[in-house]
Amino acid sequence: MSIIILGIESSCDDTSCAVIKDGVLLSNVIANQSVHETYGGVVPELASRAHQQNIVPVVSEALRRAGIKPFDLSAVAFTRGPGLLGSLLVGSSFAKGLALSLKIPIMEVNHLQAHVLAHFIKQNAEDDVHPEYPFLCLLVSGGNSQIIKVNAYNDMKIIGQTIDDAAGEAFDKCAKVLGLGYPGGPIVNRLANEGNPDAFKFSKPHIQGYDYSFSGLKTSFLYTLRDELKTNPNFMEERKNDLCASLQRTVIEILMDKLRKAAKDLNINKIAMAGGVSANTGLRNAMKEHERLGWKIYLPPHSLTTDNAAMVAITGYYKYLDNDFCGMDAIPYARITTKI
Repeated sequence: MSIIILGIESSCDDTSCAVIKDGVLLSNVIANQSVHETYGGVVPELASRAHQQNIVPVVSEALRRAGIKPFDLSAVAFTRGPGLLGSLLVGSSFAKGLALSLKIPIMEVNHLQAHVLAHFIKQNAEDDVHPEYPFLCLLVSGGNSQIIKVNAYNDMKIIGQTIDDAAGEAFDKCAKVLGLGYPGGPIVNRLANEGNPDAFKFSKPHIQGYDYSFSGLKTSFLYTLRDELKTNPNFMEERKNDLCASLQRTVIEILMDKLRKAAKDLNINKIAMAGGVSANTGLRNAMKEHERLGWKIYLPPHSLTTDNAAMVAITGYYKYLDNDFCGMDAIPYARITTKI
C-alpha cells in the first residue's frame, strides 16, 4: 500500500501544504504574505492571522492538485519549530484536528531538519539523486546560518552557526538601509549581478571554529554609507549596484571560508546547501566552483529553497517509515539546540 503524507509548514510568514506519495512530490502549494512588505520585516501577529486565513484553502488546493482525497492520507506531518510561536500554533493545531478527524497519526518536524531533507524529495519515481551519508549541509536563510553534519535523516549535528545575524538578515538589513524593499535578499542578488563586487571592502569576522558572524559586516556597510554620503548625497542611488555586489561577495566569502574549513577538517567531500539564501546565484556559483577541490555538490531546485511544505512532508515520510509518531500534546517551540 502506498504511503501518502500531507505536510504543513507555517513556521514564519508562508503558509504551505504539500502531498508526497512514496517519496514522490505530488503537489506543493505556498501562500505568501505581502502584508509584511509595508513594515520591512515579518510582524508575528499579522503572520499568525494570515496563516489562519490561508490554511484551509492552501490545504484544499494541495489535495486537489495531487488528486488525493483526505481519507487517502496515511499521516500528517507538521512543522513544530523553530519559528514564530503564533504561526506554528496555527499549523500544528490544524494538523492535529485533521489527523483526529481522519484517525491517522501525526509527525512533528524540525524546520531545519526539513530544509536539509529537501534534497531527498523525488520529482518522479525514477528520480534518486540525493547526497550520500555522511555529508555536510550549509543551511542559510533569513534566520539561520549553519553548517550541519548529516549522518542520517534523523542524525544531524550543528557544528557551526551564527552567533548574531544570519546571512539572510545581513542582506535584508542592508537592503532596508538602501531602501530596496523587503525581502531584501532577492533584490540584492539581482542588483549584485549588475555591479562590481570589488568596488568596496567590508570587514570580515575572525571567529573561532566553524561559527559565523555577520553583525560586523553590517556595521562596516553602514560606516561606508555614512562616510560616502558626507561628500555625495546621491551616493546610495548611484552606487547601489556596486554596494550590493560587494556585500554579496563578502557574505559568500564568509560562508565559504568556514565551509571549506569544516570539509577539510572532517574529510567530507559531499556538500549540500539548503535554505532561502541557497537560491542566491552568486552563492550557488561559488559552491559549483568548489568542485575543483573534489567536492560533490548538491544544490536544491529554486522551488525548494524557501520555506515550503514539501520538505516537511518528506521528513514526515521518513518518520512514518520508522513509526516515529508524536502525540497530540506536542507543542511548538521557538528555538533549537546544537542537535536537530
